[in-house]
Amino acid sequence: MSGISGIGGRASGIQDIMALRQQIMERSQLLQQVKTPEATQATAPSSGPAGSFTDTLKGALESVNASQQKAGAISEAYEKGDVVDVAKVMLARQEAGVAFEATLQVRNKLLNAYQDIMRMGV
Repeated sequence: MSGISGIGGRASGIQDIMALRQQIMERSQLLQQVKTPEATQATAPSSGPAGSFTDTLKGALESVNASQQKAGAISEAYEKGDVVDVAKVMLARQEAGVAFEATLQVRNKLLNAYQDIMRMGV
C-alpha cells in the first residue's frame, strides 16, 4: 500500500515543492535585504493585495533568473581567484539549482493541468 500514491499523494508533493520554493525565495530575499536594505524597501510591491497570475508567474521567474545570475557571478568571481568564500559559492549554486528545479516542476504541473483541461468534453 505504501507503493501506491493517489491524487492526494501527488497534491501533497506539489505543496511540498511549492513550500520549499517559497522558503528558498524568502531566504534569498532576506539575504538581499541584509546586503542592501534601502534597495529592498524601494522595490516593495505597490499593487493591491492580489496580483494577477501573470504578474505572479513573471515575478517568480525573475527571482529564479536573479538567483541563477547571482550564482553565476559568484562562481565566476571564485574561478577568477577573487576572495570569495567557497561556502557562499556552493550555497548560491544550490539555491539556483533548487529554484530552477522547483520552477520546472511547477511548469510541468501547469502543462499537465492544461492538457487535462483540453481533453475534457464540453
